[in-house]
Amino acid sequence: MGGSPLRILVVGAGIAGLAVARALRLVGLRPDVTEKLPPNELVDTGLYLPGNADRAMRRLDLDGPLRRFGQVIHRQRFLDAAGEPLCEVDLDALWGGVGQCRALPHRDLYQVLLSGAGGAVRHGAEVSAVELLPDTVGVTFTDGTGGEYDLLIGADGPRSAVRALAALGGPARPAGQVVYRGVVRDGPDIADWTALLGRRAGFLVVPIGAGRLYCYADEAGTVAPADPRARLVELFGDYGGPVPAVLDALHDVQVGLTDEVELGRWYRGRVLLVGDAAHATAPTLSQGAAMALEDAVVLAESLRAAGSVEAALVAYESRRRPRTRWVRDRTRDRDRTRDVPPALRDPLLRGRGDRIFREHYRLLVDPL
Repeated sequence: MGGSPLRILVVGAGIAGLAVARALRLVGLRPDVTEKLPPNELVDTGLYLPGNADRAMRRLDLDGPLRRFGQVIHRQRFLDAAGEPLCEVDLDALWGGVGQCRALPHRDLYQVLLSGAGGAVRHGAEVSAVELLPDTVGVTFTDGTGGEYDLLIGADGPRSAVRALAALGGPARPAGQVVYRGVVRDGPDIADWTALLGRRAGFLVVPIGAGRLYCYADEAGTVAPADPRARLVELFGDYGGPVPAVLDALHDVQVGLTDEVELGRWYRGRVLLVGDAAHATAPTLSQGAAMALEDAVVLAESLRAAGSVEAALVAYESRRRPRTRWVRDRTRDRDRTRDVPPALRDPLLRGRGDRIFREHYRLLVDPL
């Protein structure tokens, strides 16, 4: 169906929505893209993209522009709470032949995708109603405008309005983590992805270029604190390694709760969910952006190859479910280790950590 005059609406102009718009443009389609938030409300935080995300960007023909930003990461280092080594993962070996691992500001990836998607996003457009018609879908926005489309793609995150309006599933479930994010300037000199593992909590630092560090920390829980920086100091103030210097330099901290989305199906009629709207998990494996980018590539390929929208949606979901299920299951496996006392966990990681962590990505090294 590539090049056919399909009327497609993508709801959500984050990583998933812009990647889908780019992928569709590459097969000759021209979707409309809407976003309920106003422009320039980008979060100043960081992002780590494993090798399969780089491969997906290459398939989107955006790997060239991406290389101007951030920093290539060659190694993951796992330390205990005192800063003593547990294990290391050679990322060049793990993702050899797939792609580079890169850490960069979220804003930079957004701009690359926005340019690739054509740059035209209708902001301030919030969907208020979705009507499933025999061969199309009707969409109404809160300002009273609307339209009829051959395909509506919900790329509006774990708390997707499209999912609710199309009766594709209930609300996201709490994944049981409180997460803290921030960017440090003039912090310690760190070259590797470096995580310190404590009891039911962890602290990650990764360089994102230009002397900046992206900091990510989490703890088990379902309630965000009123003062996230004070809570970070309380949680990690006695950690070793680079943590004391990072905390001293970290001023602005964003806090949130993780969500998980697990659905029986991702499409209904002419409505399809992609990215976190369909299969959100906790960010433990750093696969949220990668899965969204892969979704975009496979969806465009499915629409190009199939003889109808219905056949394309069947083919898309059948290809994507095994990989997203793998990410969900491996995420849950790793998160369960939070409850293992460090006295039991740390010797295991010192002996077999490299093999354990490499196994978490085994399926994702394979082609899409």
